[in-house]
Amino acid sequence: MSLISENTDKRVALPAYDRKGLSHGIVHVGLGNFHRAHQAVYLDDLFAKGLDHDWAITGAGVRAPDARMREALLAQDCLSTVIELSADSRNPRVTGSMIDYLPIEETNGPLIAKMADTSTRIVSLTVTEGGYFVDPTTETFDPTHPDIVADGASPDAPRTVFGAIVAALKARRDAGQTPFTVMSCDNLPGNGSVTRDAVTGTARLSDPALADWIAANVAFPNSMVDRITPATGDRERAVAAGFGLNDPVPVTCEPFRQWVLEDSFTQGRPRLEEVGVTFTDHVHDYERMKIRILNGGHAIIAYAGALLGCTLVDEAMAHPLVHGFFRKVEETEVLPQVQPVPEFTATEYLELIVGRFSNPEVKDTLRRLCFDGSNRQPKFIVPVIVEALKADASIDGLALESALWCRYCAGQFEDGSVIEANDPDWTRLVALSEQARTRPAAWLEQRSVYGDLASNARFADTFAKWLTRLWDDGVEATMDAYVKG
Repeated sequence: MSLISENTDKRVALPAYDRKGLSHGIVHVGLGNFHRAHQAVYLDDLFAKGLDHDWAITGAGVRAPDARMREALLAQDCLSTVIELSADSRNPRVTGSMIDYLPIEETNGPLIAKMADTSTRIVSLTVTEGGYFVDPTTETFDPTHPDIVADGASPDAPRTVFGAIVAALKARRDAGQTPFTVMSCDNLPGNGSVTRDAVTGTARLSDPALADWIAANVAFPNSMVDRITPATGDRERAVAAGFGLNDPVPVTCEPFRQWVLEDSFTQGRPRLEEVGVTFTDHVHDYERMKIRILNGGHAIIAYAGALLGCTLVDEAMAHPLVHGFFRKVEETEVLPQVQPVPEFTATEYLELIVGRFSNPEVKDTLRRLCFDGSNRQPKFIVPVIVEALKADASIDGLALESALWCRYCAGQFEDGSVIEANDPDWTRLVALSEQARTRPAAWLEQRSVYGDLASNARFADTFAKWLTRLWDDGVEATMDAYVKG
């Protein structure tokens, strides 16, 4: 059964162009909800203007679970349902900017071949914040990771996306062809630079000359991407079905979206400025604002809200203690470290985020925001703590946020009910949380998260104060004490 049928609601916006006229230009690795609500939507808008029809997307993946998404999307001709949700509207559309999805193979043969083909001018990525093999203690690429070591030993049969990119770039170099651009669309500070380090670092293990060629010839633009896109479940499928769309993998999202991008490409690019993308040399200013206020804000409300019994983001924002905690930490500890951008001051951006987090229709879950704290904390929270300590500024609320994460990882709510595993390293974190109950420093000794913060007496003492209070007085009383000052 096709996605679109005679029962499809007339309000559903369909691709406003002839998809038969599209041709491949971009390989995108990681066809999760965010990509399909973000980059794919921008390109769909561009194609609807009659522009750049030679920049269509070919999807790809490097993990076995990606095969399920491939099967679902190929069954509906690579069309995607995207439904924007707000308090007063539901706006459904079907995007058609993707035209194929490559087979998933362990050694990535089809992916390498497609990237090596000269029709590919951009390879873009959404492989999650934790997928770049960054050593948190050094904040640099980790060439000793077993998966990267394996790719270095078998460069012709790589298992990671970076090994596949290296193999394809080698083929392009050996054929005397211009290399493609590698464009990260993940929420990472300096994502282009991080991607360059991952690609050149992987190449250097097997071919140092190739690594040098990549560093000199391949573009890795930095970017900032933003759109709140919850996971798909039965509710999201029901919303799509309500519009007569038979889609097992629909995407719901907020109306807001933003993409800020460096204009650095080896083989040209789509004219994305025609559909609202900001091209600038100052991506880091936008990135810092977004990562610290929005992504850090997610962490601030996630563990507090979950431990107080909330399940949804908008529910947490409506809880007086969570909302008060969020505002106090943001206003007193985060905003002082954020510079304005042309569109927003830090205060104006915070108000935008408050409205977005409070959207009652998106139904984003706190469990999603709590997931993988061991990867997210060192990217979104710890850098703010480090800078605040250097400036002799307040870290009281951020220390409480860290203590709330530790308390969440104990694996039980205050009523004794179980918190289901919610981190790739959950078993270790639960054991460590138990140790920290009597020796709080044990939690801060995670160098992969906190670096050397355990040796900072001011932070360690403040963290210990809050963690002890969470266990002795409970979450509600502890947060009330912080919010009331």
